[in-house]
Amino acid sequence: MSDWLIYFLGFIAILSACYVLFTSNLLYAAFSLVVTFISIALLYLALGAEFIAVTQIMIYVGGIIVLIIFGVMLTNKLGNEPPQSGSHNKFIAGLISASIFGLLCYAIVQINFSNDKVSGSLYNIKQIGQGLFTDYLLVFELAGILLLVALIGASVIASKKDTV
Repeated sequence: MSDWLIYFLGFIAILSACYVLFTSNLLYAAFSLVVTFISIALLYLALGAEFIAVTQIMIYVGGIIVLIIFGVMLTNKLGNEPPQSGSHNKFIAGLISASIFGLLCYAIVQINFSNDKVSGSLYNIKQIGQGLFTDYLLVFELAGILLLVALIGASVIASKKDTV
């Protein structure tokens, strides 16, 4: 695959992700997040990871984004005004984000991206399934429990009535 396509898809992903960060309209942010996820899926497809691309589209675009859009539309009924997000503690959030970004950049620089590690059958669906249910079973189950707890917490927060 040509390099310009990979750079273009990466640019689109970064641009739409920045729009998600800096817009105050939650609905526009959700739609921009769809663009981000689709461009990342296309990036996976351009790099030859078809299974991960399809999984990205099915899980993130098909499930999570639809859930976010329904959540925004059902919880924030402000009349004719679009739902807005408030920002608190911007300095602390920026500091934590910069720290995580620096840590991720350091980790990426330290990784050896030689072709020997990527070659083989890394994207083989059978090996991914065997890995998930043998070597990474505990992590897989913990991720499922974490998602369940997040879903229950979101439903409790959404259903909480003001008691003032």
